[in-house]
Amino acid sequence: MLKTLFSPKQPQLSSADLRLLKQAEHVLQSDDDVLPSSPCISVCRMSEKTGLCEGCFRTLDEITGWGHRSPEDKRDVWRLIAQRVHARAQA
Repeated sequence: MLKTLFSPKQPQLSSADLRLLKQAEHVLQSDDDVLPSSPCISVCRMSEKTGLCEGCFRTLDEITGWGHRSPEDKRDVWRLIAQRVHARAQA
């Protein structure tokens, strides 16, 4: 599954989306003891339509709880981010 997260030829993905997918791939392939980085890219606008941040594709709960999540939970959020980016590209 990880090999399919990032592809520079993904249709309808912005450079920011591609960057998020590349970062997700890196986080998900890292050792379990490595603390995953935050997906924030300083584009902090919540979409009324999706309820997701337009920059990092997280919900408000995922954003506000980030600092208290375990490394495993953070990786789970990264998986969700990758799924959300791909779903938006398919729409």
